[in-house]
Amino acid sequence: AFVLGLVTVTGEGECILSGIMSVNGKKVLHMDRNPYYGGESSSITPLEELYKRFQLLEGPPESMGRGRDWNVDLIPKFLMANGQLVKMLLYTEVTRYLDFKVVEGSFVYKGGKIYKVPSTETEALASNLMGMFEKRRFRKFLVFVANFDENDPKTFEGVDPQTTSMRDVYRKFDLGQDVIDFTGHALALYRTDDYLDQPCLETINRIKLYSESLARYGKSPYLYPLYGLGELPQGFARLSAIYGGTYMLNKPVDDIIMENGKVVGVKSEGEVARCKQLICDPSYIPDRVRKAGQVIRIICILSHPIKNTNDANSCQIIIPQNQVNRKSDIYVCMISYAHNVAAQGKYIAIASTTVETTDPEKEVEPALELLEPIDQKFVAISDLYEPIDDGCESQVFCSCSYDATTHFETTCNDIKDIYKRMAGMAFDFENMKRKQNDVFGEAEQ
Repeated sequence: AFVLGLVTVTGEGECILSGIMSVNGKKVLHMDRNPYYGGESSSITPLEELYKRFQLLEGPPESMGRGRDWNVDLIPKFLMANGQLVKMLLYTEVTRYLDFKVVEGSFVYKGGKIYKVPSTETEALASNLMGMFEKRRFRKFLVFVANFDENDPKTFEGVDPQTTSMRDVYRKFDLGQDVIDFTGHALALYRTDDYLDQPCLETINRIKLYSESLARYGKSPYLYPLYGLGELPQGFARLSAIYGGTYMLNKPVDDIIMENGKVVGVKSEGEVARCKQLICDPSYIPDRVRKAGQVIRIICILSHPIKNTNDANSCQIIIPQNQVNRKSDIYVCMISYAHNVAAQGKYIAIASTTVETTDPEKEVEPALELLEPIDQKFVAISDLYEPIDDGCESQVFCSCSYDATTHFETTCNDIKDIYKRMAGMAFDFENMKRKQNDVFGEAEQ
């Protein structure tokens, strides 16, 4: 048996953590019961495999092109260009294994139609989401946000970042309900309206992140890797391997061995890997998690771009909950052959939302109507789990299930949170910089 500091088990977050922990000098063994990396956040290829997974026994028709031209994400997410995951990729230099493309547009739904999300002053003034006076007020608000600096009270304009609620900030700029909807949901990327009565600092920082991400590339603030999200865990797996981490695919976990309430090892196929800490996703420890709801995701294959998106070959559409009388937003993200994830001329759109009723498919109808005609759809309803304790006592650290959002910021918060509980100190991007003279696994020029 090995003696290890840490065993991690599957999942995007687990892969990222095993990479970071390896850079920090921990001995890591990474086990996955699947024959591929990334657990439930993997990309499925060839297309025949996706049909099998959803019990569609007839398989894909010939019109779908070659099966191996497809890489379909089960849980689609985009990366914010200036967001935390991109920072993690840059700091650990996992970027050398990946190619990204900018997503071509971000759209928001209002009154049955979709509009491009305005996020710069010029766009705001040209947008037909708002009337003329509303545009001026919104522009003032954007300027206020751009200049806001929590360390410089001169920029506060009478707003206290710790006590003024976001609702009051909107009121101060006299913004109407539609503008509040797209600011909170399409710029600050909240899934519900709970944020309105919380201190405004977090929201202002989220809008800043959106604008700064947008400023990097101009079309939208989002990036997406060529060949799909399955490339991300693989990149972190390589990183871990360079630092002496061990990977085992096709390795079932039969038992987690505890002594005096602490984890001491993981049993697999009769062997025990001893460890001091364990990171895993909820599917490995059903008795240590609670169900926190459900998410529905419908993967749709199309032969056309989405209407009113300017023929974009990739985009995100957010349907704010107020527009469709719901508590939580509906998301659509679309990618295509341009990202090497589908056959030539084909598009993949995924609609997702948090389940609120007993008829989840009906809940995503407003999104599906935007995608018509649909060649084939695959419906998945997943339970959301969260750990019941922080893991500090047992040293078993469990990640949360992936939520309905179409970006990685919530996942990164979970990763940083687990890191803090494991390492006993806050996550610091500086610590992740690769050691100056380390071996890269390829000859340095």
